[in-house]
Amino acid sequence: MEKKCKNQPFLLLMQTSKAIHDQIKDEIAKFNLGITEFSVLEVLYQKEKQTIQQIGNSILVSSGSMTYVIDKLEQRSLLCRIPCPDDRRVIHVELTDDGNELMNQIMPKYHDLINSMFDSLDLDETYTFVKLMKKVRNKV
Repeated sequence: MEKKCKNQPFLLLMQTSKAIHDQIKDEIAKFNLGITEFSVLEVLYQKEKQTIQQIGNSILVSSGSMTYVIDKLEQRSLLCRIPCPDDRRVIHVELTDDGNELMNQIMPKYHDLINSMFDSLDLDETYTFVKLMKKVRNKV
């Protein structure tokens, strides 16, 4: 009797995720960035000024790790911290001109890379894929 693999979707998802992650990592390494550093910059590029907690929640990184990554990016003059005038406990972070310039260079290549990964799917398949991923995510 042949056993049916019940975790095949999970294994395939993890393998695919790793392959995508590795390609993105290789592309952004050309800009002397790690994946977490890029993720922080991407959040700020897309959403503009954010608190450290908001960034951490967006990229699923703990606040302790966030402080380290933000320190490194601030040392490279890619972002800056801005104290909140209404609440001394809150620090906002935003891209500097250098950070925006770097992201303006990276994002077209990043979008091309992502698009090329999914260009084998037609519109219906893309819709179905997104729908299925959301279905799994919402059950967790």
